Formats: sequence, structure tokens, C-alpha cells
Amino acid sequence: MAQSVWGYDSDNGPERWHENYPMAKGDKQSPIEINSKDVRHDSSLAPWHASYDPGAAKTILNNGRTCRVVFDDSFDRSVLRGGPLTGAYRLRQLHLHWGSSDDHGSEHVIDGVKYAAELHMVHWNPKHGNFAGALKQPDGVAVVGIFLKVGKTPKPEMKRILEEIDNIKTKGKEAPFQHFDPSILFPKSRDYWTYHGSFTTPPCEECITWILLREPIEVSPDQMAKLRSLSKSGENEAMNPLVDNWRPPQPVKGRVVRASFK
Repeated sequence: MAQSVWGYDSDNGPERWHENYPMAKGDKQSPIEINSKDVRHDSSLAPWHASYDPGAAKTILNNGRTCRVVFDDSFDRSVLRGGPLTGAYRLRQLHLHWGSSDDHGSEHVIDGVKYAAELHMVHWNPKHGNFAGALKQPDGVAVVGIFLKVGKTPKPEMKRILEEIDNIKTKGKEAPFQHFDPSILFPKSRDYWTYHGSFTTPPCEECITWILLREPIEVSPDQMAKLRSLSKSGENEAMNPLVDNWRPPQPVKGRVVRASFK
């Protein structure tokens, strides 16, 4: 498996990542399965809040592994604070993980339940100088995870991202994506679970404070079909559906998951 070519297929998928990225076998890997019986309610956990500048949204791209929206993070324009965090974390990008059918696709699993997709909003701690520096620190990155479930009353807010998908059908395609406030994607409830973990993609750095929202948002079957219409191959190659870009749950290894709710 060549260094740069990790993916989600049998020859380069999650089972083999550790061959080139030893951290993938670390003690604080993500995602995990959350079992309510093992979760500790922590009354000291504060509410979290995000103030995002819609003008910070820049582009949307298909990198062959996910669909990603990139934001300007050169100063504190879109930040996440509160919850388990100390200080403000800057929004850098959001991306999705999804399945080939509606009964799986999320990375985190809640009491045995898998959702159709999982949205990750990636923020970093500017006290570490830059994003690369933050990746080396245990408090370097904070990710808000939002589950997507297929239902009858889809959130209209996902529409904006999905409308752009026709412009980034194939790997390497990028399109302008401006004036977007990602906080419209948050569910009504701010309840969350939190634990210390890692990126769910190589090199799987263990620098993440996870804030996983308990309430999923709804998407329509058509919206999921749109995501699955992306191709992980380039423009002049045969269509190769970009699906099942999720990592299975990793060992918890003694970590405690805390909840902001009872």
C-alpha cells in the first residue's frame, strides 16, 4: 500500500491503514461505539456555541474520499467555543461520511444504531500557531459530529451543499461555495457526548475533542442518492461511486464518554 493511496477498499481500507500510519493502532482512536450504559453524565459540561461568518465559506470539493467545504481560517472569523473546550476554535472545513444504503454510513455508532451519514465540522485551536501545529497537540482540534438520518421531513439546510454536487461529480473537482452559514445544519437540541479521540482518516492523529450531537438531522432519500452519485475516480475515468467512506468503530481502551444530558 503506497503511502499516499489510502482509501476504503479492501486493499487500502481501514484494516490496513496502520501499515503506513502506525498511529491508526493508537489508544485514542475514533470513531467509537457509544453505549448509553457506559456514558457518564457530567453536570460541569457547559453548553457549546458557534459563531460562524457566512462570508468565510470558500469552496466545495470532491477529493475522491469525501465531499468537503473549505472555510477561511486565517483569523477568528468562524469559531466554536464552550462545551468541553477552553478558548475559541476556528472552523477550517466540514465533510461527510456516508454509506451505500440508508442503514449504515455514520462512523460513530450509538447503542448499536448506525445512521445513514455523519457530518464533521473540523475546528482547530489557534493557540498552537497553525493547523499543522494543532495536529500535534492533544487539545489541537475540536470536531462537531452531526448524524444524518433518512426521513420524511428533511432539513432544507442540507440542500445548499447537495445542489453543488453536480459541479464536483468527479475526483479533483472544486467549485466556489460562498455565503454559507454552517450553523444552519445544527439540530434543535444542543445535547452532546464528548470524548478524546482522533481523526477518522490517516494519519489518524489523536488530537481531537469530539462533540457529538445527540439529535440527528433529517435528509431525504433523494438527498442521500445525490451524495452517492459522486465518483471517486477522475473526470475521464469510469464512474466509481464514492460510497462507504467510513471507518468502523475503534477500541475504546478505557476512555470515558461524558454526556451533557441525563
